[in-house]
Amino acid sequence: MEKNLAKTYDPKSFEDRIYEMWEKSGAFRAERDPDKKPFTIVMPPPNITGQLHMGHALDQTLQDVLTRFKRLQGYSALWLPGSDHASIATEVKVVNRIREEEGLEKEDLGREEFLKRAWAWKEEFGGKITKQCRKLGDSCDWSRERFTMDEGCSRAVNHFFVQLYNKGLIYKGNRLINWCPECGTSLSDAEVEHEDRNGMYWYFRYPAADGGEGIVVATSRPETMFGDVAIAVHPDDERYREMVGKKVILPLVGREIPVVADPYPDPEKGTGAVKITPAHDPNDFEVGQRHDLENLSCIDPDATMNSLAGKYEGMDRYECRKAWVKDLDEAGYLVRTEEKVIPVGECYRCGTVVEPMLSDQWFVKMDQLAKPAIEAAKKGELIHVPERFEKTYLRWLEEIRDWCISRQLWWGHRIPAYYCQDCGELMVAETAPDKCSKCGGANIKQDEDVLDTWFSSALWPFSTLGWPEETEDFKYFYPTDVLVTGYDIIFFWVVRMVFSALETTGKVPFKYVYVHGLVRDAQGRKMSKSLGNGIDPLEIIDQYGADALRFMLTTGITPGNDMRFKTDRLESARNFANKLWNASRFVIMNLQDDDGDFRKMADLTDLKAAALRDEDKWIISRVNDAVRYITETMEKFDLALAGQRAYDLIWNEFCDWYIEIVKGRLYGDDETDKQIARAVLVRVLKDMLRLLHPFMPYITEEIWTYLPKGRAAKDNPDNFLIKERWPLYDEALTFPEEAEKLEMAMDIIRSIRNIRAEADAAPSRKLRAVMLCADGKEPVVRAGVRYIENLANITEIIFAASKADVPEEVMSAVVDGAEVFIPLDDIMDYEAELDRLKKEKKKLESEVKRVDGKLSNEGFISKAPEKVINEEKAKKVKYEEMLAKVCERLALVEKKVK
Repeated sequence: MEKNLAKTYDPKSFEDRIYEMWEKSGAFRAERDPDKKPFTIVMPPPNITGQLHMGHALDQTLQDVLTRFKRLQGYSALWLPGSDHASIATEVKVVNRIREEEGLEKEDLGREEFLKRAWAWKEEFGGKITKQCRKLGDSCDWSRERFTMDEGCSRAVNHFFVQLYNKGLIYKGNRLINWCPECGTSLSDAEVEHEDRNGMYWYFRYPAADGGEGIVVATSRPETMFGDVAIAVHPDDERYREMVGKKVILPLVGREIPVVADPYPDPEKGTGAVKITPAHDPNDFEVGQRHDLENLSCIDPDATMNSLAGKYEGMDRYECRKAWVKDLDEAGYLVRTEEKVIPVGECYRCGTVVEPMLSDQWFVKMDQLAKPAIEAAKKGELIHVPERFEKTYLRWLEEIRDWCISRQLWWGHRIPAYYCQDCGELMVAETAPDKCSKCGGANIKQDEDVLDTWFSSALWPFSTLGWPEETEDFKYFYPTDVLVTGYDIIFFWVVRMVFSALETTGKVPFKYVYVHGLVRDAQGRKMSKSLGNGIDPLEIIDQYGADALRFMLTTGITPGNDMRFKTDRLESARNFANKLWNASRFVIMNLQDDDGDFRKMADLTDLKAAALRDEDKWIISRVNDAVRYITETMEKFDLALAGQRAYDLIWNEFCDWYIEIVKGRLYGDDETDKQIARAVLVRVLKDMLRLLHPFMPYITEEIWTYLPKGRAAKDNPDNFLIKERWPLYDEALTFPEEAEKLEMAMDIIRSIRNIRAEADAAPSRKLRAVMLCADGKEPVVRAGVRYIENLANITEIIFAASKADVPEEVMSAVVDGAEVFIPLDDIMDYEAELDRLKKEKKKLESEVKRVDGKLSNEGFISKAPEKVINEEKAKKVKYEEMLAKVCERLALVEKKVK
């Protein structure tokens, strides 16, 4: 093994090696340990339809940060990985591949052959996803990896279905559902995405059957008129009171339909009258149920018109719309048109406009299941982070409709319902029956449909742990602790897991729902294939390293809010890793002798008794404070604040201050002081690596292996950083007096550096400093003289008793408790300062003249608001004061130049 870290930080040289080391040693495996508390996260299973995107990278990084944090805290931390079979998406992918490669449709192959190809797809792409997770640094327990269609999960799905069916909570019925003509399957309400589009409303007159004027009705979907069975008006709408109970004629079709009174129509919208098409609109379906109206379907599953549409039969729904409107217009039934923004429902997978359609499907009754899930949130048994997402969760549950769970697909969990082909008996069972329970016949056929993917995903937190069996894993690791998810799938997944868990286990599946936002592009747009603005996490890892990507993601987002992916922030994260690398390399170099053996270090077991210098106590105190802050913020899921505090501690306090201060001691002649300096460096560096490890696991583990104890990691995996313990806050490690001294010295050093920068004086230029201290602060400043002299390049510090002792010609700065003065003769290039002041004077004179011009303009004064006039007056005062100071300074500098 090399004695020290490589000169250049190159994550490619060690990230894969480190991950392999972790995995081979079993560092990710969670053991059931009665002496440890469990901490469990189940990974939201990525679909097997492709590769990870930046949203996955964010979601998984947040989970890994929490898991590594809890593992270091001493929990038996289980992060259970897996993938989802994604019925619709996967079937579409496999069907397309079969078409492209074999020129066949799935029906040409048959169900069995098609499923063989689907499983082959899973093996190919499911394996790719797990490799990508490993590149990201996911510390999952891969020995427990699950798939939603593996044997255990499938058994749980069948058990759950039968359990709900036997309770009367699952039923089959002919109801209105969402139908995707492209995917050829039903969808649940949550799988329909609504988008506002510019559309059109057509106003048609339905003539009265008795020869009267009739009623004008507006519709955005004229093609559904062939399925109209009534016109509804509000009972209190006086305009139509005499029409209720009478009939109107469906234009051109000639069919008579009744006018019914119902609370559904809004008298303030449109004409106040609504055409009722129960087979093609969910609200109309409810009206139809109340009035016992007929259900007439005029559109087939492939979105073409059927025989009910007469001469338009076989036309695509939108082709029919054009031809039908044209014919109605020519016949005089079109009254007017209106352009309007219309919400359109689309399939969440393919984007095709969904068609509401009557269909025989399987449903879950939601009223009874929703109530415990609502109560769990209201009682605080389920906590959303941020809290505002609880409203979203509750609103969806309170407005929930029965859940359509059957899908007209082949890939997925086939519904465990069986039909006797001889007597028609329906049997629902976890395993296929050998004979009919009614007639005893063996001619039995299973339901052709599969279950909605979310039906199986709803069981994920407990089916993955062995439920419905009372396995040891289930008893130890369930309920899980936190679910990490984006706000875009609260409906799809979170709600379903909660009500399913309460129904089956009697417990909420997790205590916390940590909701994060989306990763958007630099312009704030959602990443998508259509926009071509997606970013491949693996490409970013290849260029910047996994640690940089992880740190950028975790420190760039706050719970529940979106973040923009910006390259400069990624570069900043890489620069931070590089800073840590170089600082650690310096530390390691000073810990070892020429043979690579660690030099003698002081025993810091009793810090109070150790001969620590002020700077040692200060950095130990700062690390101790960071331990408390980072621990508290991590527990609250404020990971960005925790990561930023680690950044500030390492970059600003350790690298920029402590290392610079301690260099003189390391290169000095006092061997005892060297030993103390080395010991403090190792102590605080190790603690900082522990604090940073959840965010940047690779670089911290690599550095760890070059430090005492860590170097033995190759021979003993127990010495890996990943198996270390999280540092604990210790009240005894606070050194307020020493911290005050260092903080004061640092403030003064910063102020002197700022004066140098303002005067454009080189850092190498020797300066004198005059200090005017507030009451009681002089001893504090004197205690830091050596730091100020060394780090601000000051040759002499003079302590003034009063302002009268301060030289007249100085540049000054104010810090808390003191004023700092640098004589102009020491710092000033008077010729350059003269030019600068002349330019500044000219600029301020111009500003004063401009404001005077405005304020003397009667037109401005008479028309401008009083607030604007007062703002201009304030500007004048400010510019005149600045000009006076510049002129005063200019007079002094001119004397020096002469």
